[in-house]
Amino acid sequence: MHRMIVLFVSALLGLAVAGCDGVWNDPYPVAERGQNILYSAFTQRPKHLDPVQSYSEDEATFLYQIYEPPLQYHYLKRPYQLEPATAATLPVLRQYDRAGHELPPDADPARVARSTYEIRIRPGVRYQPHPAFAVDAAGQARYVALSRSDIAQRRRPSDFPESGTRELTADDFVYQIKRLAHPRLHSPVLELMGDYIVGLKDLNARLVAEERGRADKGAWIDLRRYDLPGVEVVDRYTYRVHLQGTYPQFPYWLAMPFFAPVPFEADRFFAQPGMADNNLTLDSWPVGTGPYMLVENNPNARMVLARNPNFRGERYPCEGEPDDRAAGFLEDCGKVIPFVDTVVFTREKESIPYWNKFLQGYYDASGVSSDNFDQAVQMGAQGDVALSDEMARKGIRLLTSVAPTVMYMGFNMLDPLVGGDSERARKLRLAISIAIDQEEFISVFQNGRGVPAMHPIPPGITGYRVDQAGINPYVYDWVDGKARRKSVDDARRLLAEAGYPNGRDAKTGEPLVVNLDTTGSGMGDKSTVDWLTKQLNKLDVQLVVRATDYNRFQDKIRKGNAQLFYWGWNADYPDPENFLFLLYGPQSKVKNQGENAANYANPEYDRLFERMKAMPDSPERLALIARMLAILQHDAPWVWGFYEKAYTLQHGWVSNRKPGKIVRSTLKYQRIDVTTRSAMRAEWNRPVVWPLAVLLILLVVLALPAVAHYRRREQGNE
Repeated sequence: MHRMIVLFVSALLGLAVAGCDGVWNDPYPVAERGQNILYSAFTQRPKHLDPVQSYSEDEATFLYQIYEPPLQYHYLKRPYQLEPATAATLPVLRQYDRAGHELPPDADPARVARSTYEIRIRPGVRYQPHPAFAVDAAGQARYVALSRSDIAQRRRPSDFPESGTRELTADDFVYQIKRLAHPRLHSPVLELMGDYIVGLKDLNARLVAEERGRADKGAWIDLRRYDLPGVEVVDRYTYRVHLQGTYPQFPYWLAMPFFAPVPFEADRFFAQPGMADNNLTLDSWPVGTGPYMLVENNPNARMVLARNPNFRGERYPCEGEPDDRAAGFLEDCGKVIPFVDTVVFTREKESIPYWNKFLQGYYDASGVSSDNFDQAVQMGAQGDVALSDEMARKGIRLLTSVAPTVMYMGFNMLDPLVGGDSERARKLRLAISIAIDQEEFISVFQNGRGVPAMHPIPPGITGYRVDQAGINPYVYDWVDGKARRKSVDDARRLLAEAGYPNGRDAKTGEPLVVNLDTTGSGMGDKSTVDWLTKQLNKLDVQLVVRATDYNRFQDKIRKGNAQLFYWGWNADYPDPENFLFLLYGPQSKVKNQGENAANYANPEYDRLFERMKAMPDSPERLALIARMLAILQHDAPWVWGFYEKAYTLQHGWVSNRKPGKIVRSTLKYQRIDVTTRSAMRAEWNRPVVWPLAVLLILLVVLALPAVAHYRRREQGNE
């Protein structure tokens, strides 16, 4: 027994000594300590990583680091400015009339019958290592025509023993554009791009017809065999895109993954029977030329990006805004990027664990949620924002920006209760719009980080106004030079005019019940649900909140099974068309799998949109936008929510994180001071070993009588 006590005490002492030399609560593997790794988190499971399908912010976090479209946004300059990425130069635009005569650049849009963008790409750009490019001694693809047994034990591309690469060519961009028409992929931009890219809708119709008659529905479709008049390969490094009419916003699309290159080898590789059974698809394992490649994909727990050894060697920018030098954003001018070797994303479903790990130094940056706002930020008497003393002592920095984002509640305009163009439904929507007090929501749940929305266009985008002409006159009055929300009495009057006096159907006497679909976090959490219920109780309307996970929520929206839903939109590019198309009829989510999640349709609005989108900025375009906004405010397809003010925090060892939601290919610019991070982690997470010492002493004290008794008994037996 004496020996057991000695061993136990020795073990405790060893544990205490070990604790002095390490960090007990480190959530990452020991092998990662001291490595050049950026640590981040994600909350929503990404559903699509195939660039032809992905159109969600949670997916863009990964996709923009892996794929490189022809263009990108300058990281530091504001207003946002396009620059070449895989393209060698900015695209060259030529416009032609119906007779085929070239027009000057400033020609009247009405005269333009066809626009051609010529894109020349950089020679020497190479794809990440991947088994799709592996070849045998004869130069033939090694992993083609694999049997199911060959694939059975493979779960990731790295499970294939050989990999290869090849140079990026113009054909790869053309192949991806054809994939927009793929009958199985249902690209969310097919409808929009089909209106412009010559022959794209015809190609989709042909592929859909062939798919119906195909015996093997899952067989690879080699899109190289199909002609598409809207794209043309000029030579190995040059291609052209032919558009119907004029579309000044098209260069913005060339900075999005929809137009990033996809090699046919990757498409062919993943199309083999048995691949999808093991989750080996382009939707799970992207293949790109970007600075990073996905090496671990466990969307329920952890996603890991590793440096692409074949990346083309881009350099950090040397120009920016006037204040960028003082802010330290130009210190790495001219250095080769990316700076970070690996980026580890851990899934955090709750904000509190996310926040605590950030404070412990285990995440390099964090947003500021309502739960931790007071701990992170303090407000001055004039409404100015500063870091709390606790954050400042830790060397944490606060970054703020006005995000080109709109958050809203959409009405499903196909719903028999809240949808349609009847006055009954319209007044019901307006009554709900007035009753939900966005100012109170911003104050309570956003800590003032927002501006009540009057329409879809946020601040900083052409068409946004802050004067009386910019308010929504159906929800606000202009009083003493400010917008003031209409009263609950106004909302109750509208509700009665809609046929629901005191929240009951005037014909049946049944209570009015409205269903809100949302995800489990955010608008689906209990405090927000209670608040929303209280808002509609002002009208005696019953609210049922149906919370679900994000993927299920997307499915419900896609099928039109929601009534009222909460969603938001971050700008893809800095033009009002990118917000106004969210309510364009042909973009209907249910009918055309577009981005009009409300399934709103108004013929006049659609006609104006078609004119507006083809125009350069001008007073005439502004007048069209104003009329479009007036139509939306009248019809109320959304409860206009708020425009977001973005607050983010970063530790002092992180450099080059400039706010700007339109720029999404950001990880390659960021840098980590690993030595400082390791020191701070050790300081902030130093093990507290004195309780073990106290426990050790107590155990010894308690054990001594037993030891003495044991010895006396042993001596008595001698």
